[in-house]
Amino acid sequence: MKVDILGVKIDKVSLTEALVIAEKWIRSLEKRYIVTPNLEFILAAQKDREFRDILNKADLAIPDSSSLGLSDWLLRKSRLERVLLWPLFFFPIKLVMQFDIVTGIDFMEALCKVAAEKGFTTGFLGGKGETAKEAVECLKKKYPKLKVVFAESGGEIDRNGNMLSGCRLSNIAKSDLVSAKENGELKSVDILFVAFGHIKQEKWIAKNLDKIPVHIAMGVGGAFDYFSGKVLRAPKWVRKLGFEWLFRLVIQPWRIKRQLVLFEYLRLLLHK
Repeated sequence: MKVDILGVKIDKVSLTEALVIAEKWIRSLEKRYIVTPNLEFILAAQKDREFRDILNKADLAIPDSSSLGLSDWLLRKSRLERVLLWPLFFFPIKLVMQFDIVTGIDFMEALCKVAAEKGFTTGFLGGKGETAKEAVECLKKKYPKLKVVFAESGGEIDRNGNMLSGCRLSNIAKSDLVSAKENGELKSVDILFVAFGHIKQEKWIAKNLDKIPVHIAMGVGGAFDYFSGKVLRAPKWVRKLGFEWLFRLVIQPWRIKRQLVLFEYLRLLLHK
């Protein structure tokens, strides 16, 4: 079941349900892509129609924020009620969240676990420097049977999803990304994790999905940084309380500019 939040469709799905869907897609050998909408995604989609269309055409849009369920609940209230209840965004309450949170990081790790158990192949594309390789090293310590076909940064990507430098689909013969024939094509994988940053990664996937031999492509933002250990993630109890955003702000004060988007989001929500 999908819900509409400010023009962006979100799947009301649990982690377990999302995994069942993903495994089914892999076994059916179809091409699919997964997005992880949060408040930043939804706000960006208000001004970027192409990005919004990509999100809405995704085969699965997992709810990557505790505020999405709350938003769905508030949007079914009157404007006056929304004005009175908006402070709940800073104190998420399970009772009004409406549906489960399935963060991109949790879903990515769950997919890696399933891939290790079922023998599915994976590819890691994006991140800075050796981050993709470092993330793989850490994941393989936890899931030794994880089959990783390649792990590369992939080069620079612009906001429109175009490769600017480094690895390009048409010229990657010396990269671990290519097939044994070195014909400039990506090696075939069941699951491709793309970490170019939101908007850029979704546009890159949308533009290249039909050209690359994958069954599932998923944008994962900064997930490689967490798995590589470069960025500390909030403890589980903090995440369960819905305060992961606050933990990130404490350890990465520069994120204050990103957190300020919440107020613009609230403005749109209250005037809907």
